[in-house]
Amino acid sequence: MASNSNWSVMENKVFENALAVYDQDTPDKWQNIARAVGTKTIDEVKFHYQKLVEDIEAIESGRVPLPDYTYRENGRGRANGRRRI
Repeated sequence: MASNSNWSVMENKVFENALAVYDQDTPDKWQNIARAVGTKTIDEVKFHYQKLVEDIEAIESGRVPLPDYTYRENGRGRANGRRRI
C-alpha cells in the first residue's frame, strides 16, 4: 500500500534524480520514474511526490522551522559563540 511504503536513502536519491529528468511535459512521467526507482509502483511514486510537495509547502510557509545547525565543539551547540553555516 502506498501510504505505508518506506523509502531507502538510495530509492529517494534515484527518485529525486528521476524528477529532474522527467518533467511535467514528459509522457508517462510517473511510469518512467517508477521504472527508474525500480522498487515502487506508480501509485507509490505519485504518493511519495505528493508528500514531498506537502513537506516543501510546509517549510516554505513557515509551519516547519528550519533546523538550527550549530557547531557543537563543546556539546552545548556553540563554540566560542560561533555558529557553523
